[in-house]
Amino acid sequence: MTAKDTSEVLVIRPKRATWMAVVLSVVLFAVFVVVSVLLRGSRTGVIFAVSDQIAMVGIGVVLAGGALLFATPRVRADAEGIEVRNILLLNKKLAWHEVLSVSFPDGASFARLELPDFEYQGMLAIQAVDREHAVRSVRALRRLHKQAWADR
Repeated sequence: MTAKDTSEVLVIRPKRATWMAVVLSVVLFAVFVVVSVLLRGSRTGVIFAVSDQIAMVGIGVVLAGGALLFATPRVRADAEGIEVRNILLLNKKLAWHEVLSVSFPDGASFARLELPDFEYQGMLAIQAVDREHAVRSVRALRRLHKQAWADR
């Protein structure tokens, strides 16, 4: 994760959040498949059709897909700027001259980019639960930021 030359692109993704999102999505899908299989055999007095079973599997697919959204955060940085993608798959591209600093406040769950006028952009790809990975990532971004400001 070091910026050896100016053409290098640094890509950062969360580690533990990705694993947790994958495990959660598999569990959600499996639970809804099991419920849909057991739905026809229940003796509740309600008549469940095959369409109800298909709907339960569909709900499981939607919920599993929603859980996988937590695996999508990414930060991509190079000598020109930084691109932040958080959960909603919307990318925000900033030039380094727009960023005042890269910070990880005490007690915060994720790192952030300090912007003018007391604004900031959170980076969910760099999370406190990733510990050493988060430290290396913030240091690499700070090196790129410092280099970009020195070149100005």
